[in-house]
Amino acid sequence: MSSRFRLSALALSLALLGAAPLVQAAESADGTSPAPPAGKATLPLDELRTFAEVLERIKSAYVEPIDDKTLLENAIKGMLSNLDPHSAYLEPEDFKELQESTSGEFGGLGIEVGQEDGLLKVISPIDDTPAARAGIEAGDLIVKIDGQPTKGWTLVQAVDKLRGKAGSKIVLTLVREGGKPFDVKLERAVIKVRSVKSELLEKNYGYLRITQFQVNSGEEVAKALATLKKDNGGKLGGLVLDLRNNPGGVLQAAVEVSDHFLSKGLIVYTKGRIANSELRFSADRADASEGVPLVVLINGGSASAAEIVAGALQDHKRGVLMGTDSFGKGSVQTVLPLTNERALKLTTALYFTPNGRSIQAQGIVPDIVVERGKVTHDDGQSQGLKEADLSGHLGNGNGGADKPSSGKPAADTSKPQDEDYQLSQALNLLKGLNITRQP
Repeated sequence: MSSRFRLSALALSLALLGAAPLVQAAESADGTSPAPPAGKATLPLDELRTFAEVLERIKSAYVEPIDDKTLLENAIKGMLSNLDPHSAYLEPEDFKELQESTSGEFGGLGIEVGQEDGLLKVISPIDDTPAARAGIEAGDLIVKIDGQPTKGWTLVQAVDKLRGKAGSKIVLTLVREGGKPFDVKLERAVIKVRSVKSELLEKNYGYLRITQFQVNSGEEVAKALATLKKDNGGKLGGLVLDLRNNPGGVLQAAVEVSDHFLSKGLIVYTKGRIANSELRFSADRADASEGVPLVVLINGGSASAAEIVAGALQDHKRGVLMGTDSFGKGSVQTVLPLTNERALKLTTALYFTPNGRSIQAQGIVPDIVVERGKVTHDDGQSQGLKEADLSGHLGNGNGGADKPSSGKPAADTSKPQDEDYQLSQALNLLKGLNITRQP
């Protein structure tokens, strides 16, 4: 194929890709190109020739016929997938699924995934979903889906395989902490994510969990704080904000949630190459939390928007962070719709905490490290013999009734903190803070 034909095919390809027009320049006899006009960037001609030649070789020699549209779309996907793990080319179905996930309802397993060294990694399972109920944990590697190895898959491919009609079955092969692979069988469901959950742990102490940041999470947190105050019969003495296994979500929602706990100062700022990627968000004077003592729980599944909130509250010394290091996703993705119902999800900026810390690949380090654990307690089923159970025992001299063992387990009155070690330690810390605050 001649150089002139290759360049013509390339010009067409670039036009279809929406690239900047190729500088019109004929090659001179010695194979060099004229200097470009001042102030204009040039495209690398050698690499563009290679692209055009590869395109033509595939079309002419590949074992099966393949059309230009498929080749060019694959080229776009390759361009984006090799930038970073979070940039992607979204075809119509993928674009629709992204919109569904940020609105809070979609079909699938309820699992947030990322990539690590070409492997599919669980960032976090979402509460009250098939993935969470099956015991899938943050950090698990998904090495196979329905028997198909996942190494080398893009995130778009992985999400496409994980999602499906409610009621359909799927088998994930997982590797946990370098152990042996094991299978988990799940049934897909309609995932209706409840972004915010709250309850009183006990009198004066509230619990507020954010499972992920959706467009209405800020409003839900404000309502939850008001409800906790009402249920408590007055202002709380302490609050646990649980961001564990929160994979992130909408940036604006993270800003709104942070603002509910701050009355002044910077919350987060972003830096990027394009003008509209330079953003700064600050708190207003209102404080929906009324300055309540705060402990924030984070772990390796706390990512992105969850790290924005944790970092802002830590930098402003608004609360004590407890748990383990967060995930470390400090980049901002912008969805750029295209004209054909497709979109680019492109990393356009990095975000920074109020003190200028970049979270990217570093994460948020808690003020108090508390590893995951489980509080165990006697289930009450084995109470042993008592004196009143012995044959021929003496009666109570004061006329009291005999009290043999019932043989029945005690009624279950356990609370969330009874089985969650990190949560129980957060509650203990809040109580200690209250003691030190008293005059």
